[in-house]
Order: sequence, then structure tokens, then C-alpha cells
Amino acid sequence: MGQAWGFGRYGGPEVQEFFDRPDPAPGSGEVLIRVDVAGVNPLDHLLRAGLVPGLDGGRPFPLVLGMEAAGTVLALGEGVDGLEVGDAAFGFALTGGGTYAETTVLSAPNTARIPAGLPATVAATLPIAGTTAVDALDQLGLPAGATILVNGVGGGVGLAVAQLAAARELRVIGTGSAAKRQYAEAAGVRFIDYAAEDVLAAARELVPDGFDGIVDLVGGGSLRAVAPLGRDPRSVIAVGDQTVSEIGGRFVERRLDRTNLERAAQLALEGVLAPAITAVHSLSDAPAALATVENGHAAGKVVIKVA
Repeated sequence: MGQAWGFGRYGGPEVQEFFDRPDPAPGSGEVLIRVDVAGVNPLDHLLRAGLVPGLDGGRPFPLVLGMEAAGTVLALGEGVDGLEVGDAAFGFALTGGGTYAETTVLSAPNTARIPAGLPATVAATLPIAGTTAVDALDQLGLPAGATILVNGVGGGVGLAVAQLAAARELRVIGTGSAAKRQYAEAAGVRFIDYAAEDVLAAARELVPDGFDGIVDLVGGGSLRAVAPLGRDPRSVIAVGDQTVSEIGGRFVERRLDRTNLERAAQLALEGVLAPAITAVHSLSDAPAALATVENGHAAGKVVIKVA
């Protein structure tokens, strides 16, 4: 038996609970891992609220929270190749296994070995933030010297986009709250505080001819406000908010496969992607970890150290 943290029905934080469960058996195409570190993401509380149906893998309640983890492979399901028992691995729990737990199952095609020298704490932040940044920048395909606006630069994905853009020699402008300024500026971002500055005026002063690309992590009215700053609506890439369709932009085309995970891990090993891990919680403190992210107060990445 091992401890897990999740929810017994869909809803708000009040439905969350700790519970014990047997180690899950890996099914076809799955790997069982001992979780060392779990990443915490906005997607976690959206899943708990029932807003992303299909990501629970059809599993019955109680469901375990969490979508990304790093740990050690304990067992392999049928048809798994490229991984062995004892491997240090990281990836996605795309079949509803959850990662805020002592053990869990990950989808094998969406799991990769952790390269030697890369800490598990860093690897656990890469499946969502790291690969999203790679996908967004690849989709934009901007040349060196181009300008990019990262709307909502202070979180895990926004900082990863900024770091990768800087490595590609793009000029990066980012919007965010004052609490996230230091992390953005450390990534080479010209930062605009959306509460203290007129975002449109400040951005137009910096880039009078408009941005070659915009990556949006906020959506809603914030995206509508900055969208006119882009030279072409098709150069606006949103991570998840439906507003992007209204303004003629595109959603990021996600690649969750092992190859993309390995690519993100290599960029992290080289220091190109350097997650700002601003809080490390124990499993017993998982409620506080998710609350920080759900309330929008998290700068960088929040993780849960389970082992």
C-alpha cells in the first residue's frame, strides 16, 4: 500500500483527500514507477474540477492528482520497449494514474529515460512546461533577431518559452505580475508589469512595428488586449484558452512523445531550459502546493518531492 492524494468526486479543493492504495499494475503500454518528484500544474486542478474530460483514463474514483513525474521504473506492462526496470525515467500520466502518489503508472510512449546528470527535480518539470515551450517555438519558426511577446511570462511554461526564445536569439518581451519580474528578467526578458504599466503602450514603444510572434499563457481579455500587437493573427499561439480562435490565432500543436521529452531533457542538461523551481513540497503538503498554483500565485515551477 502507498499513499496518494487526489479526489473522490469532481469539484473544488473541498473534494481533495489523502488515501492509501495498492501499487497500480501497469497495463499494456504502461510503466510502473516509484515517484521521486511530481510536477504541479494548472491542468491538475482543471482535471479535479471536471473541466478536461477524458484525461482520467476512465478510471473510477478516487482519482489521483498530477500529470507529470520523475522516478524509477519498477515494472513494465506488455509491449513496452525502450525502458527497463531500474531506469530513472520521467513522463506523463496520460492514462489517469495520477502522480501525487508514492507509485504510479505512466504511459510508456510518453515516458523517457532521465539523462545522467539531470536531477529528478528538474526532469519532473519538463513534460508539460518544457515540451510546450519547444512545441510553441517550433510552430512559430521565427528566425534569429525576430521579436516575440510572451503573455504571462512568469509561470513555468512562460519562463521556458522565454529561455528557449532567448537561446534562439529572439528578442523577448514578457507580461506578468510584479512578483514574477525577477524570474523573467533572469531569463533575459524585457518585462512589462501588467498592473503598473499600460501594456499596449509599453509594448508598442519597445516594438513599434509589431511582434513577429506572440505566445499566450493567459487567454481571455488579456489575450484580446495584446493580440493587435502581432503582425499576423496566425503568429499568435495559445497554450489552452479558446479566445485564440476568436482572434484568428492558433493553439500550440502538442507533441507528447518520447522524442520530444528527450529533446527537452537535453536542452535542460545543456542549461538552455533551466526551470525556476520556486517551491518544493512534501507529499503531505500537497494541498498547499496545488493551492499556490490554483490561486495563480506561483512563479516558475512548483514540485512535490515524494521519495
